[in-house]
Amino acid sequence: MKKLWSPSKDLKDKSNLFRFEKFVSKSFKINFNRNYKKILTWSIKSSPDFWDAIWDFCKVNGIKGNKKIIKSKIFYKNSFLPNYKLNFAENLLSKNDNSKAITFISENGFKKIKTWKNLNEDTSKIIQLFKKLKIKSGDRVAGYMPNTIENVEGYLATSAIGAIWSSCSPDFGVSGVIERFSQIKPKVLLFTDRYYYNGKEINIIERIPELLKKVKSIKHVIVCNYPGKKYLKNNLDSKKLNLLKWEEINKFLVEKIKYQKFNFNHELAILYSSGTTGKPKCICHGSGGTLIQHLKEHQLHCNIKENDNVFYFTTCGWMMWNWLISALASKASIVLFDGFPMYKKKDLLFRLTKNEKITLLGVSAKLIDNFKKEKISIIKKYKLESLKTICSTGSPLSKEGFQYIYKHIKKDVHLSSISGGTDIISCFVLGNVYEPVIAGEIQNKGLGMDVLVLNKNGVSITRDKGELICNNSFPSMPLKFWNDKSDIKYNKAYFQTFQNLWHHGDYAEITKNGGFIIYGRSDATLNPGGVRLGTSEIYSVIDKFDEIKESIVIGQQWDNDVRIILFVVLNPKHVLNEVLLQKIKIQIRKNASPRHVPSKIIVVDDIPRTKNGKIVELAVKNTVEGNEIKNKEALANPQVLEQYKNLKELNY
Repeated sequence: MKKLWSPSKDLKDKSNLFRFEKFVSKSFKINFNRNYKKILTWSIKSSPDFWDAIWDFCKVNGIKGNKKIIKSKIFYKNSFLPNYKLNFAENLLSKNDNSKAITFISENGFKKIKTWKNLNEDTSKIIQLFKKLKIKSGDRVAGYMPNTIENVEGYLATSAIGAIWSSCSPDFGVSGVIERFSQIKPKVLLFTDRYYYNGKEINIIERIPELLKKVKSIKHVIVCNYPGKKYLKNNLDSKKLNLLKWEEINKFLVEKIKYQKFNFNHELAILYSSGTTGKPKCICHGSGGTLIQHLKEHQLHCNIKENDNVFYFTTCGWMMWNWLISALASKASIVLFDGFPMYKKKDLLFRLTKNEKITLLGVSAKLIDNFKKEKISIIKKYKLESLKTICSTGSPLSKEGFQYIYKHIKKDVHLSSISGGTDIISCFVLGNVYEPVIAGEIQNKGLGMDVLVLNKNGVSITRDKGELICNNSFPSMPLKFWNDKSDIKYNKAYFQTFQNLWHHGDYAEITKNGGFIIYGRSDATLNPGGVRLGTSEIYSVIDKFDEIKESIVIGQQWDNDVRIILFVVLNPKHVLNEVLLQKIKIQIRKNASPRHVPSKIIVVDDIPRTKNGKIVELAVKNTVEGNEIKNKEALANPQVLEQYKNLKELNY
């Protein structure tokens, strides 16, 4: 057990978590004594009281009801704060002064700042435009945009009137967007004329005719120019398409927004699963559950305070975008970056962190791994005095990733590895400022979340690998899957493995410290000889090889058993000769186990990934075994799967 960071007494005493502790102690006559486990136990055992306390502590702007929960024997039908009312946008727009609310920065350095006053004014104008277009509560509004301020304003205006927001980032090809939006039938489409990635301009306008042809529900189209650029010339028929330019909002005078209060479980947003085994699931989340869960995570777990500067490297197609935007509800300022994170300068994001005085920096574990492989070390170059927290998610962060942050980025920082997902628009496990950070471990369960690890017999276990489940219901459960009669798909997704327990599909372990290690998706676990193995143990070994750029591991059905196949992408000037082969096998045998040693090690040119950077083991496995990949549009680079087909090396 290696402690990499421990909180100071001053940090604990000034934390939001300690303020919450005192708040609860006063109301419920309980003494927690800065003990996270005691607060956690109370939050689970007294779950309705806990969520009601979050509402009060975080000063949710709304109308409190007289019921904290409607209980049901069916897990997901437990309803929290059922007769409470709120408006999601109103809670994110509670500030209205000339201080900074949002900063947009493109990869080429273009910068735009929006004050709270400007943000409120623009949202007011868009609301008026939506009302003129006869958009009402329950209607869907779709965004096909890069990570810009206009996208945020569209989201805020949509939620303000009770309509439902859904977005796809422009790195989705048109067929992927059609596959998603055609299921939810939006009335309005917002899009940006182009976007940039690693210096390349990608035209979005030319995709729009096909999109509109296939998604016939779209009645109105609103186009924005990319920030800092003039509109691209286009041949779109404005009258025929009901096409408006974003500047149309300026025809409206600023009016004070009259917020309607909606039920706690009013629909807020539709997100999409990123799997590759069928059509993307359309996961509908509620405004109250999303808001209260995000407030809890931001303020109590990440210690976000008013006037903090929060930055998460994300696209608009990843749930971390929604998570980032919700930081406005804590009166923090947010930073939006669009583009390639190493454009022209490999330490670009750290320059941004320094220049914008970022207090919370969020990145994917994969990006941290890229920084490590590129040997980026900025600990002496930038002091990053404002930076208090680094969050990592998207995939498991290795011990080496933890150690890299403290050795090469910043010593005195709270590294909070977090894990949850699109399904819950939040986290099951994450960090806190009461306890130390231990290499390779997520610190703890989230407050109010009774997370356990079960073996195949459904028995709760610690210090051994098993399935991550949640034993109690929580407010940010999906309201429903769109077009899912009788909740058939919903039940199949989460409750098929363990009856009436949320089965998340992660392979995990609870450590002796009460922390969590996530080993990856459980459908990607290896099972040679009937022994269940995680892929992360192999990755942690391979990541140390300078010869190897990246890798992907699968279990292939073979001779009535499963054999382990390791695919590697080599760094330039290296070859997979017998010396390197034996070196790999020896290190895996030594540092993982003999069972982890691959039967085959094969060189490939690239690794398939989802749009948010996750490697897709299941897609490779299905390709190798000749199964159809039904949802290739979920992949950022589906073409690379061709090289995994009909490999001669796998025929013997």
